[in-house]
Amino acid sequence: MPYLKTGDLSVYYEELGTGRPVLFLHSAYSRGILAFCGQIQPFYSAGWHCYYPDLRGHGRTRCDDLTWDSARIAEDMVAFLDGLNIDKANLIGYSTGGGIAYYMAARHPERVQSLIAIGNGGFVDAAGAKDYTPEALLARGETDFIGKMKALHADAHQSDWKEYMRQEVLDWCSHPALTQEEWKRVTMPMLLIAGEQDMFASSENLEKIRKCCPQAQIMIAKGCGHRPHFPHERVRDVNEWMLGFLGKNGG
Repeated sequence: MPYLKTGDLSVYYEELGTGRPVLFLHSAYSRGILAFCGQIQPFYSAGWHCYYPDLRGHGRTRCDDLTWDSARIAEDMVAFLDGLNIDKANLIGYSTGGGIAYYMAARHPERVQSLIAIGNGGFVDAAGAKDYTPEALLARGETDFIGKMKALHADAHQSDWKEYMRQEVLDWCSHPALTQEEWKRVTMPMLLIAGEQDMFASSENLEKIRKCCPQAQIMIAKGCGHRPHFPHERVRDVNEWMLGFLGKNGG
């Protein structure tokens, strides 16, 4: 699979399809195709040109510098688009990836055709973050989760899984943190999707986003938590919402 060199980063990514570009931005603790496993075939079949990068600090993407945050990754993704000669892309961001999409849309609006955020409430919410420090995980004996993080992100964290976990917690406690002026620059079509039971993307916060961005549509997946687009939740409904939105707004 391909790598793209941009600045200090070697971005690993999967590329499928032809047509108008969709950039998928994955969640924390995950990788590109893992976070969007339920979207690969449907979006490919629907005629979209899909890119699934592993973000800085994650998966097979490589860098000597192990520090990162969502705002920095947003700049990486703009450079990634540059490297692929893509002037403007549709963004689909899940959880942390939704925050990255907000930063891209606010700071580089000319590069974003449309924006779909899944499970991101748009504002800092650090609840539960400290449970994921390496010290907390070791104290609870979370050996299975630690093993997954070691395996999933070995290339990115260079076998320093503890530093990887610390960076995740720091980002969780700090982002997204857009100013009111930045939110006002997010004027492209937006679709905000959340599970009915998602504590990280409450209806209250989604409405706060819509006050800043009145063009935003909100869709709530009944009976779902933080992963409404996953195969075991309401993947067919969520894919239908997203593909319908992109059919109207995707360029």
